Amino acid sequence: MTAHPVRDESNRAKWAVAALFCFLGFQYATWTSRLPALKSRLDLSEQELGLLLMACGVGAAVSFPLVSHLMRRLGSRRLSLVSGLCLALLLVALSKAPDYPVALLIICCDGVAVGALNVAMNAQGAALEKRYRRTVMSQLHATFSAGLLGAALLASGVSLVTGAVTAHFAVAVVLLLLLLAYARRGLLDEAGQSPPGEPKTPSGDKSGDKDARRRRGLTLPGRATLWMGCAMVFGTITEGAMNDWSALYMKEIAKASASVAPMGIAVVSVMMLLARVFADRWRSRWGDGRVVRVGSAVAGIGLALALVAGGVVPTLLGFACVGLGAAAVTPCVYVAAAARGSDALALVAAMGTTGLLIGPALIGFIAGWTGLVPGMAAVAVSALIVSLAATRIRWSTLAGTAEEPPGAAPHPAATDRPADAQDPAAREEPAGAEHPAAAE
Repeated sequence: MTAHPVRDESNRAKWAVAALFCFLGFQYATWTSRLPALKSRLDLSEQELGLLLMACGVGAAVSFPLVSHLMRRLGSRRLSLVSGLCLALLLVALSKAPDYPVALLIICCDGVAVGALNVAMNAQGAALEKRYRRTVMSQLHATFSAGLLGAALLASGVSLVTGAVTAHFAVAVVLLLLLLAYARRGLLDEAGQSPPGEPKTPSGDKSGDKDARRRRGLTLPGRATLWMGCAMVFGTITEGAMNDWSALYMKEIAKASASVAPMGIAVVSVMMLLARVFADRWRSRWGDGRVVRVGSAVAGIGLALALVAGGVVPTLLGFACVGLGAAAVTPCVYVAAAARGSDALALVAAMGTTGLLIGPALIGFIAGWTGLVPGMAAVAVSALIVSLAATRIRWSTLAGTAEEPPGAAPHPAATDRPADAQDPAAREEPAGAEHPAAAE
């Protein structure tokens, strides 16, 4: 039997984009796994180490204007490769950092490059779904987790041979460059390129010229984009808080033993990884909107019931609900944001980074004033807010149309244009304009 050329091309592109997701997880976990060694070599205090970690998040959060500009100038393919190369070189620079201020600057630059690669690779993933009419974004996000795991295993293995950070990072950089070289061969030429067979805008079409001029400037976010940002912020708050506070909750509130307490984060991580492997099937069957609404509700209600019930087993079941329900939130929101253009995607990605940055600290603040149970209850509320925000988002589908928010009238583009030519959701509104589907 002869291979199907379109299927082969689709699989090649899928694995190339997956290599980018794996790259980002591997690069991040490589330097964070050696924080104790960096702390010792640079003679850092706990506060300085915390500021070093925050610098990466701050760099990614404030990179939105620059990333939007670079996406318009370079496109997602070139930006992926450029930012990936920068991240590899920054590892080398970090291994040679002579003092704390230089390390702080390097990590801040690392955060900017992370923000750029995050936007570019998600744009590639969304373009892959649109071009080949297949759901893959959740699986791509699962490879990010695989990259984290791979970096942790490498750090453990290298530490058995040598404690030198320079040697460890040198090996990691070689592997990162191999991933980047593999990705380069299969990435889509441009995230905004039309699928095969889609008619191009005639040269005399004034609306196309207007859209081109609009894309050259940074537009203010519309209401639909802000709802996506809201879902992303509270979704990442839910993820980040569970990663940082689940073990402490297991030990102090659920009264788990020292050997069982780490199972909290393990249950969340394993359930999230498994759910992302299968979530694309759910998206194809039920649609992104329903997957996010129901999943977030399962996460919020499951965690709330676990807090009320107490005990180790109910707590682990509640944590499992969070991992299961929250797994598809960020992949689906990235797809919806990418459909509105690079500015919307960059903004939503930056808001997601902000959620990861402030989430654990916010829960810690609540726990410090009222206790850890109300703090974890805030995580459950965050998940329910995602479910609410999901009802106000016009979700993209593989047919080129969109899932309308409940009660909204069908968008005209869903009925009067061929599926392959429908493209209005891929454009961000100019300042002051509202998308018809987002209006009350």
